[in-house]
Formats: sequence, C-alpha cells, structure tokens
Amino acid sequence: MRTIDFSPLYRSTVGFDRMFSMLDNMTSPEPAQTYPPYNIELTGENSYRITMAIAGFGEDDLSIEAKENTLTIKGELDNGEDSDANEVLFRGIAGRAFERRFQLADHVEVRDASLENGLLHIDLVREIPDAMKPRKIAITAGAKLVEGKVAAKAKK
Repeated sequence: MRTIDFSPLYRSTVGFDRMFSMLDNMTSPEPAQTYPPYNIELTGENSYRITMAIAGFGEDDLSIEAKENTLTIKGELDNGEDSDANEVLFRGIAGRAFERRFQLADHVEVRDASLENGLLHIDLVREIPDAMKPRKIAITAGAKLVEGKVAAKAKK
C-alpha cells in the first residue's frame, strides 16, 4: 500500500494540521474493528445519533468522553461475582472490553447518552457560532443625501 507524505503541505498551510493528521491516520493500516457494531444516523439538519449494540453492558461498565473533537466510548465488564455461578457451554454474546473512537467535526457537541434494551444511544448536535453563520448584507443605494437633497454625481 502506498503512503502519502503530507509534510510539504505543512509548510504552506496554516490551521489544516488536524485534517492532515486525520488523513494520515486513515491511510495507516489498522485492523478493522467490528465490535461493537454501531449505526450513525442523521436525525435532523444539525443533529446526529450514534447507536451501539452493547448487550450485557450496564451504565457502570461504560465510559464516554469527548475531548478535542474525539468521542471515545469504552466498555469493560466486571466479571467478578457471577462468573462462577453457571458454567457456560457456549458463549455467543461477546462481553469483551472495547474502545471505539469517533472523530467529530468542529462545533459538534455531545448532548445526551442513554442505554436501553442493550443499545447505547449518543445524541450529537452541531451548533455553529453566530459569528460563523451566513448573514444578509444590506445594499444601499448609490445616491447620497446632502442636507435633505440628493447630491448629484460629479462628472469629469
């Protein structure tokens, strides 16, 4: 597999280092993570939901952390007391520890997290600051008022 060297772009760009780092991480060979399975849904114009299937995990077994545009979800079961209660003949429900990371775009915030029926729902909202929202600019007429009269344009 080919690798791309982004170092020449670092010299001529300002503020894009995060994007180049993400591109570099995407091209690096990593084993594909398949556990736990998840969905990413668009629930509104600026709202999203991540749903993860985490059967067997409780609220105390999970941790969710948002830091520097990265959402990290960790799960670790405490198999202390009940592990000796019954002998398991076949284990089809994966109860292994996991860590899943999601890169969040700028201005995306985690609003809520809930656990129901073995599904973890994490609601995200993109809130663009007012200074970055498009705004309408009023257009003024070319003629100017001077003491209540329209000033004539000077001719050369």
